[in-house]
Amino acid sequence: MKLLSRKATCNSHGQDSSYFLGWQEYEKNPYDEVRNPTGIIQMGLAESQLSFDLLESWLAENPDASGFTRNGESIFRELALFQDYHGLPAFKKALAEFMEEIRGNKVTFDPRNLVLTAGATSANETLAFCLAEPGEAFLLPTPYYPGFDRDLKWRTGVEIVPIQCTSSNGFRITESALEDAYQLARKQNLRVKGVLVTNPSNPLGTAVSRPELNLLLSFISAKNIHLISDEIYSGTVFSSPSFVSVMEVLLERNLANTQVWNRVHLVYSLSKDLGLPGFRVGAIYSNNNTVVAAATKMSSFGLVSSQTQYLLSAMLADKKFTKHYIFENQVRLQKRHAMLVRGLKNAGISCLDSNAGLFCWVDMRHLLTSKSFDAEMELWKKIVYQVGLNISPGSSCHCAEPGWFRVCFANMSEETLDLAMQRIKDFVVSTATKSSNTGRSHHLSSKYSARKSLSKWVFRLSFHHDSENER
Repeated sequence: MKLLSRKATCNSHGQDSSYFLGWQEYEKNPYDEVRNPTGIIQMGLAESQLSFDLLESWLAENPDASGFTRNGESIFRELALFQDYHGLPAFKKALAEFMEEIRGNKVTFDPRNLVLTAGATSANETLAFCLAEPGEAFLLPTPYYPGFDRDLKWRTGVEIVPIQCTSSNGFRITESALEDAYQLARKQNLRVKGVLVTNPSNPLGTAVSRPELNLLLSFISAKNIHLISDEIYSGTVFSSPSFVSVMEVLLERNLANTQVWNRVHLVYSLSKDLGLPGFRVGAIYSNNNTVVAAATKMSSFGLVSSQTQYLLSAMLADKKFTKHYIFENQVRLQKRHAMLVRGLKNAGISCLDSNAGLFCWVDMRHLLTSKSFDAEMELWKKIVYQVGLNISPGSSCHCAEPGWFRVCFANMSEETLDLAMQRIKDFVVSTATKSSNTGRSHHLSSKYSARKSLSKWVFRLSFHHDSENER
């Protein structure tokens, strides 16, 4: 008799991916400027540390929020006791308004349609539970965030079918790619329940375009399926084109209160836009009352603490602060993004043009020894172990083309990023030198072999001539 469940012993959680293995190697040998200057620099973590000073300044100026007091009197006991899993009304209202502000106030969000979750991970899994049965499928455009293999599939039993996007058009979603994925699922006897997109894209760092959003809405309407738009990077768009939420496109197409309106669901989090992944604040937004009701019941398995909600409701309700924070954070992201792109360019490496996120989609195809995923893994291991940089290989993101990597830039100081760029440049130079020397050696060897062959031929010719004379 088995003592553990199949779920506990199975290997379907996705954490054997190179995406997570890179983290493990980093944790064994983390870079530290003083204590471990030759250690591995973490460039596989999409985390922003660029605007902590703004958050810390606000906390210092608002002691009531951080001290859990109201008008100078402690409300600790009130917050420490049991709270309804619907969430604090003041926080849901502040969060809804913050989401509106990020979207330029072009859309409105009803706090009653918000479901609070312990981060976006919980939000995505909860939606998968609400929308699909085990063995049914979601279509995801590639490349996609490696954690989705765990978040959407492991406990739910839901399958993922890739929408194959390519570098030929900047990895944009096309009608043919959507239809091919849908037909592939049918061939595999999988019922498709929806499409999930990240907007802006992780790992591409690009905002999904308005034509793509229109295409997605037309597709889910025609197929009678759902659309999940994971918009956790919506506040990180630092250059044009600006961010467009799928909710905005729904309104433009006069789809409010239609069947399609009820089949579009948003995922949001404060992990990226506010740089607070440790606070575990996520949310589902849906106009489907049944989904909201079911997700709210499920949220009891992953609540946001009332202390966290109280603190953030005060912070997000401060409109002067949020306006300044959003603007300043985007300015800092743009500057840091440019620093990474410039550093890689100096090393002879290019990136996909991007305008959002905490990472770049980096093209290292020219550094591969062959056009294969084996060669990509060989290069990745060299970068992790020899160069000392943990980056994410494209294969972990299910990219169909070997040689692409996700490189994060916002979770470190400028000095550390400078060092990382110097390391990668030194690696590229040394690789080119070795390749050149190998080529020269091969050329010299070939010349020597040719000379040797010519000598042998001349020798054989002379020998043959002499033999004839002897006869």
